[in-house]
Amino acid sequence: MSKLGVANKFIDVSDYGRPVAKLIAEALKNTRITAIHITLLFGVSGIFGIVFMCKAQFWAAGFFLILKSILDAADGQLARVKNEPSYSGRYLDSILDCLLNFALIISIAVITGTNTWLALLAYICMQTQGTIYNYYHVIFRHTTSGELTSQIFEDKVPVAYPGESQASVNVLFNLFRVLYRVFDDLVNQMDPHAQNATIFPKWFMFLVSFYGLGFQLLIIAVFLVAGIMHLIIPFFIGYSALIPLFIGIRRVYLK
Repeated sequence: MSKLGVANKFIDVSDYGRPVAKLIAEALKNTRITAIHITLLFGVSGIFGIVFMCKAQFWAAGFFLILKSILDAADGQLARVKNEPSYSGRYLDSILDCLLNFALIISIAVITGTNTWLALLAYICMQTQGTIYNYYHVIFRHTTSGELTSQIFEDKVPVAYPGESQASVNVLFNLFRVLYRVFDDLVNQMDPHAQNATIFPKWFMFLVSFYGLGFQLLIIAVFLVAGIMHLIIPFFIGYSALIPLFIGIRRVYLK
């Protein structure tokens, strides 16, 4: 099981961890381990990545950042295999991503002596890039009968699935909105009519996937191992140059 049907799958460079994620999900489907356990585990993996980076153990840091990306795919995969969709898990996943990204960028700034304002700009750029990927990916799933736990516009608290607490969904949704609303609103302002598009080709989704969090973490891991950590923050600022390109292609050619 996956977020997309077989006929609608595209090459997603950000989803390189999916094959291993499927193996993990299959191994755990008959256990008491839930998708939320895996979500928490990827949070721990991300923290280990940051700790090893601060200790200048860059190969270990890169390993845990990639592992975090794999587990990030495995939690949703396990939820689908067990047929246990969860809004709590969906929001917790995004909340941890946001917090870990912030901690990662600030840690890089401290280690490299980069100006704090540049670090914050890089974080904003990184989050905006990821939001563009998620925005188009969710629209693509909704228009191709894919997985629907994520909504195009996350503007109201959803009704909890059977087996999860509505109170937990409420709390996590509100925290999610605090962390992501500014990015969601920004991307929606840049391309407000994307959900009305009748053409969403796979080649376009392939291009946008270079903005996915998995690929962002891969870039960071490569920079760390290559000994060019000081280039990570300027890279993500410059990487935002693709934003008007992607949005322009969608608005002009994919109506």
